[in-house]
Amino acid sequence: MRVELSDEARRYIGRFDELTDVTPKDCLVEGDRLVFLIPAGEMAAAIGQAGETVEAVERRLSKSVDLVEDAETPEAFVASALAPAAVNAVTVSEQNDRVAYVEVPEPDRGVAIGADGRNIETARTLAKRHHDIDDVQLT
Repeated sequence: MRVELSDEARRYIGRFDELTDVTPKDCLVEGDRLVFLIPAGEMAAAIGQAGETVEAVERRLSKSVDLVEDAETPEAFVASALAPAAVNAVTVSEQNDRVAYVEVPEPDRGVAIGADGRNIETARTLAKRHHDIDDVQLT
């Protein structure tokens, strides 16, 4: 699936790559927050020891930075997009629309949703862009 990136997102991906030697696969620009999709297996390099690399990126870009690790299957991808919330299971239904139903323990529902629904909206956007999932719903 081909993802269309804005010029602004491309610039942030380039800067992230320069600062970390990790090339993100996608970037969502959400006001004062950037969400980078990191290739599978490269998350440790993107974060750095004790978070120092991502903190340096935040300082240099003057933005809050969140990282999501890519995954091969839609189920694993949705679980990764909702981290650090604990996800017990993800089921993708393809009856009318393609919907990911995510089982999250009650104590982690707030983390999965995020302030003003920010985390789940990010998961929905990324899941649509990379796995053609129309919606993500918590169960």
